[in-house]
Amino acid sequence: MKFFHSLKQYLQTAHYLSLDVVVGAVVSHIMAARLPDGNRPVDWATTVLLGICVFLIYAADRLYDIRKATFSQAPLTARHRFHAENRRLLLRVLMGLVAVCVILIFWLPKSVILFGSALALISGAYLWIVSRLPVANKKLAWKEPTVTLLYTVGVWGSSWAQKPTLGWSEIGLGLLFLLIVFQNLLLFSVMEAYEFPDSSFSLATIWGFDKSDAALRTLAVVITVLALVIFFLADDRFAQRAAVIEGAMSAVLYAIQRYPNQYLTNERYRWIGDGIFWLPVLIL
Repeated sequence: MKFFHSLKQYLQTAHYLSLDVVVGAVVSHIMAARLPDGNRPVDWATTVLLGICVFLIYAADRLYDIRKATFSQAPLTARHRFHAENRRLLLRVLMGLVAVCVILIFWLPKSVILFGSALALISGAYLWIVSRLPVANKKLAWKEPTVTLLYTVGVWGSSWAQKPTLGWSEIGLGLLFLLIVFQNLLLFSVMEAYEFPDSSFSLATIWGFDKSDAALRTLAVVITVLALVIFFLADDRFAQRAAVIEGAMSAVLYAIQRYPNQYLTNERYRWIGDGIFWLPVLIL
């Protein structure tokens, strides 16, 4: 019994630190790197650096949220309370990981260095802008589409930067992934609005539940149709399997949207919603 209790605590800590998101990003990146035929080599340094950068961005974003909430006296979620309680340790970890990132640069291809430098500048500018906005600023509604774009570009762009050419199926699967990430973030925005009606501005609070629900349903339909098109027209079996995986990812998110009350308890929607990005491991 003690073992399971300890295991639950470790898993909860990993979830608060968004390590499940990090793993999902790494697994999705490996899938993108191996496209279109599944036999392309995966650069280990790029993969490790991507995982570290995703962790850095998520942790820094939460620490910025805590800072803003302190000034505005806004209530903190359990995830943000964890970061607030461990702020000093997390800052040391972040500084150590930045040093590791600098060391890993020496193993990166030149194309990835140029790509990563541009993305780092854009991501840094985004975090700086968000950190200066008050909790109740309506501009925070742009957070979901901005994070969608940055996350997708990081996961897929770091792979594409190493390839001399891109096939239409790779571009199509990258577009599908972009839509899935947006579906995921918009769904989380809706679920958070259910949990915390007085939370800060987001797309869900700006659009309202009806419009957000319609947008999520539309995304699910569009993703399903595009996944089927790629499945039937792609020449490589690995690309076809990737299309099936991405269609399944969207279907899981739709199930959460369809029955929200069943997934609000203990943030099940987050566990499952972030867990869908682990599904590509089934074809690796």
